[in-house]
Amino acid sequence: MSIRIGEVIGVQGIRITLRIDEDSNHEVLFYEGQKYKGVSIREYISIQRGFRDIICIIEGEYLDESRVESSNGKLGYIRKVEARPIGFFDTDGFQQGIKFMPMIQDPAYLLPESKIASIFDRSKAGDNFQIGKMLKEDIPVSLPWRRLFNSHIGIFGNTGSGKSNTLAKLYTVLFNNKLHSIVGKSRFVIIDFNGEYTGNQLAPNTEKIVYSLSTRPLKDTEQQNNKSVFPLESDEFWDTETLSLLFQATTNTQRPFLNRVIEGRRRYEKSNDSINAYAKKKFRDAFCAGQPKAATLDLMRTIARVANNQELIQALKNVNWHSLYSKFFQGNIYFNTDGSEYDKNILTTVDSLDVSTLDAFDQLIIRVNLQLIGDLINGYVQFDHIQPLLKRIESSLVSLRRVISVGDGVAIEKLVTVISLRRCNNEIKKVLPLLFAKHYYNSHRHTVNTPPDKTMHLIIDEAHNILSQQSNRESESWKDYRLEQFEEIIKEGRKFGVFITVSSQRPADISPTIVSQLHNFFIHRLVNERDLFLMDNSISTLDNISRSLIPGLAQGSCVATGTAFELPMLLQVDRLPHDKQPASEDVNLEILWS
Repeated sequence: MSIRIGEVIGVQGIRITLRIDEDSNHEVLFYEGQKYKGVSIREYISIQRGFRDIICIIEGEYLDESRVESSNGKLGYIRKVEARPIGFFDTDGFQQGIKFMPMIQDPAYLLPESKIASIFDRSKAGDNFQIGKMLKEDIPVSLPWRRLFNSHIGIFGNTGSGKSNTLAKLYTVLFNNKLHSIVGKSRFVIIDFNGEYTGNQLAPNTEKIVYSLSTRPLKDTEQQNNKSVFPLESDEFWDTETLSLLFQATTNTQRPFLNRVIEGRRRYEKSNDSINAYAKKKFRDAFCAGQPKAATLDLMRTIARVANNQELIQALKNVNWHSLYSKFFQGNIYFNTDGSEYDKNILTTVDSLDVSTLDAFDQLIIRVNLQLIGDLINGYVQFDHIQPLLKRIESSLVSLRRVISVGDGVAIEKLVTVISLRRCNNEIKKVLPLLFAKHYYNSHRHTVNTPPDKTMHLIIDEAHNILSQQSNRESESWKDYRLEQFEEIIKEGRKFGVFITVSSQRPADISPTIVSQLHNFFIHRLVNERDLFLMDNSISTLDNISRSLIPGLAQGSCVATGTAFELPMLLQVDRLPHDKQPASEDVNLEILWS
C-alpha cells in the first residue's frame, strides 16, 4: 500500500488534472517505514488504473475558484495539479513511454523513494556507476555506463558551473570501476587546452602518459614528469594531408604544390644522396634556364641559409638580377643558358652543398624552395600564390620544433593520453588538436576489425577553441576544412569504435552538425539565449521543465539526458577529492588576501 493523495478529475490529451487532498501538502512523509516526497513540481506520482501503475510527473499546480466547507465548518479551496504521464510499471519494471492513460476518478498515490530510484536506475545487478545524487530526491543513482560510453557525449555549462568536475568524475569513476577490464581494449586521448588533467587526475600514473607541449621553455619539474614533444613517424609527417593541415594550405594552389613536394620525395627517397643531387640540379636550372626567374635567387639564398653553407651564402650575395637582360650576373659576368659561366663560377660552391643530414623540418624548407624553383622555371605556378605558404612554413616551424619530433620513435601507448596545450601559442592551439585527432582516428580506423574489437575515446576539453564557427582569426576555407575533419570523425567514427566527448562553456559557438551528432548530454548552468536555443533545438529528450531549470542550476548541478537515459535527470555531481580535481578551481580570495 501507499499514501493516497487524490484522484483524476480531468484528462485532455496527455494532460491530466488531479484533485489533491488538503492534508497531502507536506515536503516529506513517512509511512510503514518508507520515505515519500510530498506533492510539488517535478515530483513523481502513481495513478492506479486497474492493476497497473501509471507514472506521472507533476508540471503545474493551482487552486480551483470554488470553495468547499470542511466537516468542522472551515472554508477552503480545492487544490489541483496538472501531470503528464511518462511511463508505467509492469512485471519487468519501469517502462518509458505513453501506452496507458488514466480515467476520471482513478486514485493517485505518492511513490516511495525506492520506486523513484528504480525509474532512473536501470543498471544491472552488481553495477555501481554513481557520480552523484538526484538533485531533488537526494537519491544515489547508478548511470547506464554501457550505453553512455558507447556514444558521443556533450558536457556544457558556463564557467564555474562544475562541468570540469563532471567530466573528471565521469571518467574517474569509469577507471576506478573498470580499469582491469578496459586496459588493452580501449584508449582515451584528452586534448587539454588549460592543463587541467596533467596531475593525478582520472587514472593511475602507471596507465597514463602526459605530453606537456610548450612553445616556450618548460620548467624543470615539467620536463622531468612529462613528455615535452609529441613524436610523429616520418611517413605521417611527409603526408599531403598533414602538411596541408599544419600550414593551412589553400585547396586549389598550395595543396597541389605540397603534393608535388611529397611525390618528389617519395619517388627518390631510396637514394641517400637524392636530395643533394636534386638541389644541385635545381640550382643549375635556375641559372641556366631559357627564361630565368628573378624570384629563384631569393629561394636559393634561403636554401643556403637553412643548410648553413657560408661559402654558398657569400657566393649568392654577389649574384644579382639584371631586369633589362633578364639574366643573373656576378660582377661583369652574365650567366647564359649554355652553363659555361655557371660551371666556372658557381658549380664548385654549389657542389659543397649538403642537406642530407638536416632534420625533417629543415628538409621541408629545402624541398618546398627547390620545388618552387622548378615550378617557376616551368611556369606551373605564380610566385605570389605560393609565397604565403613558404612564409607560413618558415614561421610555424619555429614553434613546431618545440612540440613535435619526426622520426624519433612512436607515441607511447597507454590507457590514457593527456596532451596539454596550456603553454602553447594560439597558432599551435588551433592546428595541433586537428593533427592529433587525425593521427589517432586514422591509426585506430586502419587497425580495428569489423565489428570493432577496440575503442578509442577522444575527449576535447574547452572544445569551442577548435570547433567554433565564430572565429574571425582564420580564413573561411581553413575553418571549413577544420570543421569538416571533426564532423567526419563524429559522423563516421561510431562505425570504427571512435567516440568523442566534448566539453564547452559556449555550445552555441560549436558547429551545429557536431552538437546534433552527440547522443548524451550533461548540461550545467547556461544563461545565454543562443546556448539555450541550441539545447532546445538539438536535444529531443529535453523536456520543458528541465530546460527551464538550466539557467538557475547551482554549481555542480546538471541535467543528464540523451539516448542512455530513460528520462531527463537532475543530478548533483559529487566533488572529487582535492588531489583528483581538475586544475580549474576558483581562486579563494579570502585565503589569497589574508
